[in-house]
Amino acid sequence: MSARPEALPARAAERAAMPSLCLVGPLPPPAGGMANQCEQLARLAAAEGATVRVVRNNADYRPAWVGRVPVLRAGFRLVPYLWALWRHAGRCDVMHVLANSGWAWHLFAAPAIWIARLRGVPVIVNYRGGNAGHFLRGAPRHVLATLRRADAIVTPSGFLRRVFASHGLDACVVPNIIDLSRFSPRPVRAPGAAPHLIVTRNLEAIYDIATAIRAFAELRQALPQARLTVAGTGPELQRLQALVAELGLDGQVRFSGRIDNADIPALYAGADVLLNPSTVDNMPISLLEALASGVPIVSTDVGGIPDMVTNDVDALLVPVGNAHRMAQRAIAVLNDPALAARLAEAGRRTAAAYAWPAVRGQWFEIYRRLAGCTP
Repeated sequence: MSARPEALPARAAERAAMPSLCLVGPLPPPAGGMANQCEQLARLAAAEGATVRVVRNNADYRPAWVGRVPVLRAGFRLVPYLWALWRHAGRCDVMHVLANSGWAWHLFAAPAIWIARLRGVPVIVNYRGGNAGHFLRGAPRHVLATLRRADAIVTPSGFLRRVFASHGLDACVVPNIIDLSRFSPRPVRAPGAAPHLIVTRNLEAIYDIATAIRAFAELRQALPQARLTVAGTGPELQRLQALVAELGLDGQVRFSGRIDNADIPALYAGADVLLNPSTVDNMPISLLEALASGVPIVSTDVGGIPDMVTNDVDALLVPVGNAHRMAQRAIAVLNDPALAARLAEAGRRTAAAYAWPAVRGQWFEIYRRLAGCTP
């Protein structure tokens, strides 16, 4: 359907008022949550008529062998990164920095903020990661001082906004983006078909994949045909494989490794339940993908997750580390098609609030305000 004639001049004026952006963050590969958000935001903002330049902080090492030398590789990535920041900061109206905790803050986010200040460019710190509270409590004073130099702090969740408020910092919430066109409601599981559960988190200690595996072991006592796919990579792989062997789950648990972003929708389309056992979290993209796919979620209730979903409405929430409770809630949804359908329908409604049409105006209001543009 074509736009109404009276809407066309307004749309043209809106595009004319678009500020030029310098987006600073990682890009796929690898296709992690922050990298996917950076790529989507750059692509969708450009489609709206904005001029978008991306300064990538995870660019490939050149030459490739440098990536195998720990200290040398930092310099080979950092020097070109700093030069790109300086150059692009002089060509944009607003710098938008996707930031995280730990060394990533010190190496990538903090330099971007200070270069923007030196170049006189308004800067947004778009802070992500559920570990922000721990990081800020133990951080040197200059971390908070640098955050105060930002023109705006934006978080994806009310959870992180509360974390920043506890340190005397104001933040606003703009949620993560989900491309609903990539995900379709999963087909109804045929009667008697083996239930398929999935975990889609990196194999790191904070995501506590071991609890999901123990929950799955208990679940199989009630549903012996069930199978589990763990999609992700990380340092916990060998320990988790040993746990699978110890629990006698060889053949029922598959470690798929990292799945290409293009293949993620197919993984959800073949899943009956998503398990999310994380101990630290903000607004996980994996939960958004499950909501958009109509896959019922059984998740821990940590960090920003209760801001994102509501227990017994669009997800089932359990305490951290409680494998028994996770198993019982997963069994309940697998044995109750009506419950599964209710969670799936509510989940798709929740996902709509994170689609670009619902989020775009929030970002462009911030961009225009900082750049002094009016539509």
